[in-house]
Amino acid sequence: MSSRQHAEITRRPLISRRRALTGGLGAVVLAGGGGGAWALNRYVIDHVEVAEASARTASNVTVAEADSSGTGTATGYTSDTAKIKIQTVVTGTGDSQVTYFVADVTVTDATIMRSAFADDEFGQNIIANPSEIAESVGAVLAINGDYYGFRDTGIVIRNGVVFRDKGARQGLAFLTDGSARLYDETTTSAAALIADGVWHTLSFGPGLVQDGKVLNGIDTVEIDTNFGNHSVQGRQPRTGVGIVGDNHLLFVVVDGRSAGYSRGVTMSEFAQIFVDRGAKLAYNLDGGGSSAMIFNGGLVNNPLGKGEERGTSDILYVAG
Repeated sequence: MSSRQHAEITRRPLISRRRALTGGLGAVVLAGGGGGAWALNRYVIDHVEVAEASARTASNVTVAEADSSGTGTATGYTSDTAKIKIQTVVTGTGDSQVTYFVADVTVTDATIMRSAFADDEFGQNIIANPSEIAESVGAVLAINGDYYGFRDTGIVIRNGVVFRDKGARQGLAFLTDGSARLYDETTTSAAALIADGVWHTLSFGPGLVQDGKVLNGIDTVEIDTNFGNHSVQGRQPRTGVGIVGDNHLLFVVVDGRSAGYSRGVTMSEFAQIFVDRGAKLAYNLDGGGSSAMIFNGGLVNNPLGKGEERGTSDILYVAG
């Protein structure tokens, strides 16, 4: 199946999701008047803040040229600027079975790992399927990002450009030297991070692994308490990113909520996947039905056991 055909098939869940959300909030509008109108405006109506956002890069950073002549197979890709190996792992049986996907990624320069926005726009409630976003920027490999567009807080730096500076939670920062670190958004600023050489930030969490060890207390963390995004606890489909060393990354997507195929994992179980593969640092991204891995234009995982993507606001990807 071509990537174009794949995009046509997977576009429908995005539309259905918007209609479902609009319908649900429409009932609130009828019942609550002005409060419901606020909810529609806050969670459904597109609010574009920056157009042509994905192509913006920092003026003070030399962005590496990605090698577009790489060769790929069903489970890997090799070029002068990136090496990718994808593994499918199945553990347990029956209702205890877990299915997940690990992309082991090595890049020659930190700027080969990039971020892109749905519809090439930064703002709230702007969504597209990850495969569509990936195709628009020629990504070899992509995972869903932190769904920054669902909230109006957090520090959002992508490709060395500041898009939002409203610290609220624990974030992850990737630096142009190929390293990464967990940090407290509320104790710094986007300007300070840029001065330190930050290339990307992600704002979801929690941090999963620090110094090669699973962090304590992560199974009881709540990311946000706003409408529709209360908890990340329990066994869930998940997406995360880990760092083995400078310019050596792990993208991991765990399927879930599908009996007999994959039950999902707890936060601690998710963290252990990274530790077992040598990650020194790892961070949790948006999960659930949003969890998706795209490779060479195709959907690698099986979201919710239905094989359908769900719209999100952004991706993290390897340029090729």
